[in-house]
Formats: sequence, C-alpha cells, structure tokens
Amino acid sequence: MASNQSSSLSTIRFPIAVNNNNNDVEQQLATVLELEANKDDTFDYSKRAQWLRAAILGANDGLISIASLMMGVGSVKQDIEAMILTGFAGLAAGACSMAIGEFVSVYSQLDIELAQIKRQLENGNGNEEGEKENLANPLQAAAASALAFSVGATVPLLAAAFISNYKVRLAAVVGAVSLALVVFGWFGAVLGKAPVIRSSARVLVGGLMAMGITFGLTKMIGTTL
Repeated sequence: MASNQSSSLSTIRFPIAVNNNNNDVEQQLATVLELEANKDDTFDYSKRAQWLRAAILGANDGLISIASLMMGVGSVKQDIEAMILTGFAGLAAGACSMAIGEFVSVYSQLDIELAQIKRQLENGNGNEEGEKENLANPLQAAAASALAFSVGATVPLLAAAFISNYKVRLAAVVGAVSLALVVFGWFGAVLGKAPVIRSSARVLVGGLMAMGITFGLTKMIGTTL
C-alpha cells in the first residue's frame, strides 16, 4: 500500500517539475526575444550625431551650393561650358573651404580636449592613454568634410555635363538635385532614427528655395547690366 502511494506521489510531482522547467525556459526565451526586439530602441543614436552631421551637412552643402551656382549662371548664359566651368570651380573652392573650416574647428576642439586632459592629470584624475584614444581628429574631419562636399557637388555637374539643350539641361539639374536631396534627407533620417518624411521634405524644400532664389536674383541682375 505504501509502495503504491509513493509511486502515485512521484507521478504527481514529476509533471509539476517538468512544467516549472518549461516555464523557466519559456520565460528566458521571451526575455531574449524582447531584448532583441528592443535592441534598436536602446541604442543611443545621439552617438552618431557628430559624424552624421558633418557628412550630411557637407553633402547637402555641395549639392545645393553648386546646383545654385550653376542655375544662377544658367539664368544669364545658356552655353554648357559656362555652367560646367562654374560648377567645377565651385566644387574645388567649396571642398577646400569645407576642409579648412572643419580642420580649424576640430583643431580648436582638440586643443580644448588636450587642456582638459592635462588638468585632470595634474589633479590625479583620468587615464591619459584611454582619454587620448577618443580625441578629435582634425585631419580626418577635414578629409571627410571635403569628400562629402565633393560627392554632393558631383550630382548637378553630372546632370548637366552631357545635355546641350538649354531648357532640358536646367530641368535635368533640378530633377537630379531634387532626387539627391530626398535621398540625403532620407539617409540622414534613417541613420539618426528621425522622421523620414519630415526630414526629406525639409531638405528638399530648402534646396529648391536656394536654387530658385539664386536663379531669380541672378537673372534680375543680369538683365539690368
């Protein structure tokens, strides 16, 4: 009789233990899946802000400024050579200006960071080797800024380079630049986890306004000279 009772008790306890183990496993799996699902939400996208700002800003500057220059010259001169020469000169000048400006700006930041490290070491705080690994790099920033500007400036140049018809050339520049503005706005929004439509629309409207204002003012001044 005792043997039968012991056997029945064991059969009762066994499934309870199995159920507890299954619950633990299911709970662990649910936790892992939840962490994987929320991985993007826990990532600090503000860490991307510095290099993202420099890259997107440089590309947008190259795109909008060179397109505006070409549209301005195109408002008073219809030959393709004038537009291409203006665009190329603007690319070279803009890339150099962006590189030098970024170099000076980041070098000033580097001086501040080095002074801060020196003060911390004098006070016995901080790790010199560890902190120097995170210092700003002026040369890298200058090269990245110039490259981004050049990439953006290449778009209107390529759009106008092989079209001899004046009106078609202007339309091609506006179309190519508009598409590139949307792409740059979308790319920056995706990397920074910002609203895509709002970001793309803002960049597109700003670029079209810059081209339109430059075209109109240059044409107005050109007709009065």
